[in-house]
Amino acid sequence: MTEATLPSTSVSPTARQVWTRGRGILLAAVLLLAAAIAIAVVRSDARHGRLDPRSADPYGSRAVAELLADRGVSTRVVTTLDEARAAADADTTLLIAAPDLLTERQQRLLHAATANSGGRTVLVSPGSPSVGTLAPQVSADPAVSFDSTLSPDCALPAAGRAGSADTGGVRYTTPAPDADRCYPSDGLPTLLRIPAASGNGDTVVLGAPDIFYNDRLDEQGNASLALQLLGSRSHLVWYLPSLSDDSATDTGDQGFFDLLPSGWLWGTLQLFIAAALAALWRARRLGPLVLERLPVAIRASETVEGRARLYRKADARDRAAAALRSTTRTRLAPLVGVPPAQAHAPEALLPALSAHLQGDGQTLHPLLFGPPPHDDAALVSLADQLDALEREVRRS
Repeated sequence: MTEATLPSTSVSPTARQVWTRGRGILLAAVLLLAAAIAIAVVRSDARHGRLDPRSADPYGSRAVAELLADRGVSTRVVTTLDEARAAADADTTLLIAAPDLLTERQQRLLHAATANSGGRTVLVSPGSPSVGTLAPQVSADPAVSFDSTLSPDCALPAAGRAGSADTGGVRYTTPAPDADRCYPSDGLPTLLRIPAASGNGDTVVLGAPDIFYNDRLDEQGNASLALQLLGSRSHLVWYLPSLSDDSATDTGDQGFFDLLPSGWLWGTLQLFIAAALAALWRARRLGPLVLERLPVAIRASETVEGRARLYRKADARDRAAAALRSTTRTRLAPLVGVPPAQAHAPEALLPALSAHLQGDGQTLHPLLFGPPPHDDAALVSLADQLDALEREVRRS
């Protein structure tokens, strides 16, 4: 059997076509990347060292620490729960910079260590997730204050000496009769001081961290209020909760679903129900298949090219090769005297072809019944060989 070499029959997109189709997606990706880089650059320094007494950034608190040092108050930064609990005593003010970052277990342990220590605990802008545990008699109001600068309007000496300050933020309520309620906004205080049940200790709940920021310290009475709240003891321990703290990952026997809020579970269930209803609605709209004659005649070459593009897009070389071999066997069978019903049986078709071409039927078996090609080049070569075989049979 002789093999004829024919040009490739597959239709491949050119480099220009690929570029034309993909340039829109590439341009969108470049714009998104550029925007992400720009946002990262702009915001990279915005909150660096936030509420860190070692940071000189606008949102840092180094100025407060240095002013306290001039008054003989030492400042020490801790980042773990164990260090914060060990530091709680009568001569220490413990400032918790981000109470909402603490887990519920951490909050309980920290409250147990500070409740009867005799020192002062300062909670900076705690919300509902933490204030109820760290200060059990206090609850956060859902509506925050829109006024940044507020007047003290209370009997707390520190607030009276400081005057107006930037405490506007989270507002609080408490039933404690001996609590100092300062800097109210719409009737609710943004600063609370709750004395301990025993001893000289107390807990200060502050609705906003602004009075500790470097760039806000010289405004209003912020410096005076900050120094009085943090300088009542000789030692200040500044607790910056860290996600790398081992105690933050100790969740006991809780599983993944125990850590999810109940709202997420109900929301997910509703999404599944909505997706099922949408699928049912779409399935009913389709209805049964209806045969319809094409309104126009389509050339066979266009049909072949369209199907080839679909096969190429799906990387379905096995299906394409099977279609080529099946069609070739169907056309060869009548030419060599094989009934159409046996055109796809090797034991019937191969001997008839061998006798017709006076060749070895074993060489035809891989061509007509072999495995699928391993790449596009092999598929093109298979199509050329099948075409050459059919032409040779017709000439014979």
